[in-house]
This record gives sequence, C-alpha cells and structure tokens, in this order.
Amino acid sequence: MPGMDEVLAARRAARASRSQSRANVVSVFILVVSILIGVGITAATQNPGWFVIFVIGGFFFSQSPKIAKQWERAVVLHLGKYTGLRGPGLFWIMPFVETISIYIDQRVITTSFAAEETLTSDTVPVNVDAVLFWMVHDSEKAALEVQDYAQAVSWAAQTGLRDIIGRTSLSDLLRGRERIEAELQALIDQRSNPWGVTVQSVEMRDIVIPTSLQDAMSREAQASREKSARIILGQAEVEIAQLFFEAAKSYENNPTALHLRAMNILYEGLKEKGALMVVPSNVVESMGLGGMMGAAALRQQTMSDANPKPASAAG
Repeated sequence: MPGMDEVLAARRAARASRSQSRANVVSVFILVVSILIGVGITAATQNPGWFVIFVIGGFFFSQSPKIAKQWERAVVLHLGKYTGLRGPGLFWIMPFVETISIYIDQRVITTSFAAEETLTSDTVPVNVDAVLFWMVHDSEKAALEVQDYAQAVSWAAQTGLRDIIGRTSLSDLLRGRERIEAELQALIDQRSNPWGVTVQSVEMRDIVIPTSLQDAMSREAQASREKSARIILGQAEVEIAQLFFEAAKSYENNPTALHLRAMNILYEGLKEKGALMVVPSNVVESMGLGGMMGAAALRQQTMSDANPKPASAAG
C-alpha cells in the first residue's frame, strides 16, 4: 500500500490539475464557433487551410475566458510571476502567458484531526479526536506563503493538539475541555495566521483512555460515593442523637408528658390486629399503664369476637 506522503502528493497533484484544466461554457462556445466558421469558409473556398487556422485560433482564444465561483478567488501568474487575484465570475487571461495556479476556497472548511497514543503530563496514553473550523481570509498569502495551505493547517492542528496534551494532566483534560479547546484554537490560529488562515473554533469530539484505567477510575468513583454515603449516614446519626438528648431533657422535668408518650407508643404497637408487645412489670407500675393495657387488650378481644374466623369444612 502507498505511504501517507505518496497519498498526499497524489491529492495535491490532482487538485492542481483540476484547478488548471477547468472547462467553462464560454471557452466551449468560442471553440465551437471557431470550428463552424472554419467549416463554412472551407466549404466556400474549398481550401482546408482555413479550417486548420480557425481551429487553432479557436483553441487559442478558448483558453482565455475563466470562471471562478462565488466563494472562490483565482491566483493568476504571468510567466510564473504573481499578478493578482481574479473572480468571482467571468474574467479573461492571456492564453499560455498567464496561468491560474490555484483556486482558493474562501468558505468555512472543516478538518478532522486526531492525536493517537499521546502521553499526558502524568504519563497516561490517550486518543483524542477533534474537529477544526477554519477559513482563508487572505487568498494571496494562502497561495504564496505555503505550498498546500489545507494540509499545513491539518498538520498544525495535529501537532498543536499533541503539544497541549503533553502539558495537561488527565484530570484537567477530562474536566477542562472548554479551556483546552480555547487554548488549542489560539495556538493553531497563531501558527496559521501567516498563511492567511483564521481559525473559528475547535471542538473535541472524544477522549479515549485505556480500558484498565477506565475500570480503576470507575472503582475509585464508587468508593468515593460509598464514603460520602457513610459520612452522610454518620451525620444523620449524630443529629438524631442530639434530638433524642433534647427530648430527654424535656421529659426529665415533665413525667406526665413522658407517660403520654409511652401511652402513644403502646397504642401504635397494639392498634394493628394480631400485634403483641411485651412490657416489663416495673414499667407498667411506674407509668400506670395497667389500666390502659387492659383496655387495649379488651378492645382487641372485642374486635376478634366481632369478626370470628369461619369454621373449616369437615373432611
């Protein structure tokens, strides 16, 4: 398979050939009209020399009209010397003396680039994918200051991304995307401005870290959450103990309130059907709960008699 340099060279050659051999309707019209005139004069004079002359002349003059699209600027060279930019629309050049070296696209261009297996400042290998949005603001510099401005911008973006990753820790890389994107945009813009190129924005699409490190970070996050949960539970226990301490102070000087609270606790425990609560005898005597417990038991017995269980059918 061909190497990367060979592929890039082939792309540049194809681009250059397309820029210099653009056909347009005006050139075709001039050539067709010249051929028709040559055929007519040849038929009238019976001299084929006129046909040859008009065909050669039509081919010569058909090289003069050029058309640049609305978003393009054509770089014109006069015998190899830069003379200026032409376009958009129809313009004329001197055939075989002036040539179009390249058509500069002035629209916003997107370029994807990546940094593979690049070490961060804490020696963690990462793969980062990003997209660059840029445009040519000075067509003259893009044509004269750099051989292939599109490829130069791509390499500047890739080397800039590697440089920033090497100076950034993994935690900062994962948490501070906006800061890194702004720093990368400024770095690429600084390198590409002499080429007539300006960078509008840089967007980081994905950051891939090793699988083993992902597992370790996941376990660390789980341990951190468990630690936070236990701390919150301990703080809740402390608050509950403080509330119980304050409640005990209130009940200490108010036995009636304590008895009412005890009666409420017993009621909550006995109101459900079938509930059973064992209370020490000394507590019953000290709080006077015998009458209340008897009343509660009598009520429960009354409810049981009112709703007797159906007798089982004889076998």
